Amino acid sequence: MTDQLRDKVIIITGASSGIGDALAREAIKHKMKVVLAARNTDKMEQTAASRQWDTNQFLIVKTDVSREKDCQALIKQVIERFNSIDILINNAGISMRALFADLDLSVLHQLMDINFWGTVYCTHHALPHLLKSKGTVAGISSIAGFKGLPARTGYSASKFAMHGFLESLRIENLKTGLHVLIACPGFTASNIRKTALASDGSQQGESPRQEEKMMSAQEVAGHILKAVARKKRTLVLTRQGKLTVWLNKLLPGLTDKLVYNHMAREPDSPFQR
Repeated sequence: MTDQLRDKVIIITGASSGIGDALAREAIKHKMKVVLAARNTDKMEQTAASRQWDTNQFLIVKTDVSREKDCQALIKQVIERFNSIDILINNAGISMRALFADLDLSVLHQLMDINFWGTVYCTHHALPHLLKSKGTVAGISSIAGFKGLPARTGYSASKFAMHGFLESLRIENLKTGLHVLIACPGFTASNIRKTALASDGSQQGESPRQEEKMMSAQEVAGHILKAVARKKRTLVLTRQGKLTVWLNKLLPGLTDKLVYNHMAREPDSPFQR
């Protein structure tokens, strides 16, 4: 994998924390040229400085993926610096936790703007360069993109939309050499649940799950880069995630009940009665 990825130009959105931060660290280890894109540049700069990264190997770009102009500017800066793009990892995303009946619809808009439209904007502006390099576009999705999760209507909707977009893009480019990967990590120890939005749009602040028992972001990052190198179509991680996808194909009604019961056991679950 190291030989295949060495010197490739990789863009990682949402690179300031969680899986995005772990991907950047893994990519640096593999001697890739790494572009870190996120709203919080301080965290990315601290990571680069603390690990003494070679300044010729990375670029940090302040990017809000919900703004098309930011995504366009990101791609422009990458081309000016590295002259090409080999891999685009659409990782930036936020989650939510609230019943739809209680939800301010602005939360749904925010989820779609970042998780779905952020993927669309970055991919649209990077596509000419990815086609030229016969590169990879990846979406870091979720099991919620295969199975709707209760109290995560906006999150599931955004990930289902991402899946549909990337699958269509893959088929359109069957003969161009573009590689499209949909990666679904399952529950991963990361910051996404702590920053998940409540019904009013505020951050919930604490994770409702036992983060220490989940797959680490670093392990997930390793799997994702291997999937990129091997040009896999789909990556589903964790035994629970794989089982959920498989059961939903065979026994969707039963899976509905199992998912409901599992999510209802979360501390302070919004649909415990």
